Amino acid sequence: MLAFMLALLSAFLVGLMVASGIHLRVRIRRRLARTRPIVDDDAIRAIIERGVLTTDDEDPLDYDEIDEEERRFWSERWDDPDEGYGPG
Repeated sequence: MLAFMLALLSAFLVGLMVASGIHLRVRIRRRLARTRPIVDDDAIRAIIERGVLTTDDEDPLDYDEIDEEERRFWSERWDDPDEGYGPG
């Protein structure tokens, strides 16, 4: 009887894990589908006619913030390596 209960519990847990994995995969695929840009025939015609494609999407990169972070990175003072490390 104990072996049957353990087998039943194991089967239930395996089924729960499979269902959770499927659910997670569906959620990830839906999220990726929303963020993937869609280029259709009209967009391709616009690229051919004008050479660029303009969309209503806002620019995902903040160039001012990138410039500031780069300036801050290069302005940091780098410490000399401690004595006793490396060749010598």
